[in-house]
Amino acid sequence: MAAIVRLTGAPSVNGNDWKAINWHKARREVRRLQIRIAKAVRDGRYGRVKALQWLLTRSFSGKALAVKRVVSNRGRKTPGVDGAIWSTPKQRMTAVQNLKRHGYKSLPLRRIYIPKKNGKMRPLGIPTMHDRAMQALYALALLPVAETTGDPNSYGFRPYRSCADAIQQCFNSLAKRYSPQWILEGDIKACFDEISHQWLLKHIPMDNFMLHQWLNAGYFEGGTLYPTKAGTPQGGIISPLLANMTLDGLEVAVKAVTPRRTKVNVIRYADDFVITGKTKELLEDTIKPAIEKFLEERGLTLSPEKTRITRIEDGFNFLGQNPRKYKGKLLIKPAVDNVKTFMAKVRETIRKFTAKKTGDMIRTLNAIIRGWANYHRHNVAFDTFKTVDNRIFRHLWDWAKRRHTHKGKRWLIQTYWFSSPKAWVFSAAEKTPEGKRRVELIRATSIGIERHVKIRSAANPFDPKDAAYFEKRIADRQRRRAGRAIKKAA
Repeated sequence: MAAIVRLTGAPSVNGNDWKAINWHKARREVRRLQIRIAKAVRDGRYGRVKALQWLLTRSFSGKALAVKRVVSNRGRKTPGVDGAIWSTPKQRMTAVQNLKRHGYKSLPLRRIYIPKKNGKMRPLGIPTMHDRAMQALYALALLPVAETTGDPNSYGFRPYRSCADAIQQCFNSLAKRYSPQWILEGDIKACFDEISHQWLLKHIPMDNFMLHQWLNAGYFEGGTLYPTKAGTPQGGIISPLLANMTLDGLEVAVKAVTPRRTKVNVIRYADDFVITGKTKELLEDTIKPAIEKFLEERGLTLSPEKTRITRIEDGFNFLGQNPRKYKGKLLIKPAVDNVKTFMAKVRETIRKFTAKKTGDMIRTLNAIIRGWANYHRHNVAFDTFKTVDNRIFRHLWDWAKRRHTHKGKRWLIQTYWFSSPKAWVFSAAEKTPEGKRRVELIRATSIGIERHVKIRSAANPFDPKDAAYFEKRIADRQRRRAGRAIKKAA
């Protein structure tokens, strides 16, 4: 009996105090079960996988971590159709105790819309807090399965993987002189909205009762309840995991129909992917039909307007980057459309602060510039950074002239710019209890270019033999961050 209690994760808290939960112990207990699930998958023992998933989803540690994820993410203040949010420790502890499969019934989603880059609106389905927590709990049990069976070169919505890994894999596949010259840019039409429910229920190795509840919850819009006949709700915690598992196997399907030495590489990030090939005919006549057949089984289709075949000399856009060969040399630069979107956001931010505090504008712009530059700093981006800095300077100069219509150039420069050892810096003086301080605008060029070390394609965070590898990656990343902080302070 003691072994069972230890296996299922004994409560990490005495009584009902949310603040007293031992989170380190809870994570350790959940990870131990996840490692065992991954091992059972590798051994092909799916009966044991199911038993271990049952233990994890009924453990106190798993339930506590699921609630913690829901109350810690960006949507913690966004309620579902019941209007409930968990803002107090008592509500969160009650939520942990109420995460039970017996008697569970998923409530409909709350439908909202957010704008897309092309001007259209993307529908999101917002589950209730309780449904989100249940999804987070079962995602803990499903994740080690997905990581063990996933495609080696799939990089979206996976732990320890990022866009930078996908772009670096593009470089590895295309940079050499004898690398493939043709690229199929693939995009799946309304991927999250069209996935077949029948396929998911048949192939996703998890509790079918729970999966059925989420897939058929329906959604409320304008006071009317609509059914969900296909797809996984964008906005649900488990949806990216389900979509990834739906598309896993694409790499195998493509390579199964291609002869050897055809230089075929598959690089996927969520539902966006690129496939390299030696000839255009290979991509058009062999690989594309295989992809369409693979997707058709899952209720999906390729997007005709976004799926195209191009030469590497013409370049292609992928995840905001533009890989392209210039006289035989591969350079990956920020995509033109990505730069335009970034500058539009900067202009709109500056416009909003015409009559507000300059220091607040600088802090807002710093977050935008730092985030964009950090995303692109692994590629050939320094010239683009200089161009962006010049454009931002012009926008700030126009802002200053609009703000002070009766002041001359010298006054504007003395008020908003000061000369640093390297360049003129836009800034603002603020009064604080300790005295005056200066808030400075960062430059994109101050974010140093740094080569990204791609994750090993076969590395699995739930495989003990890869534990030392991930520990080293985390330590190296922390060391680089510390180095950048020291350089910034200096």
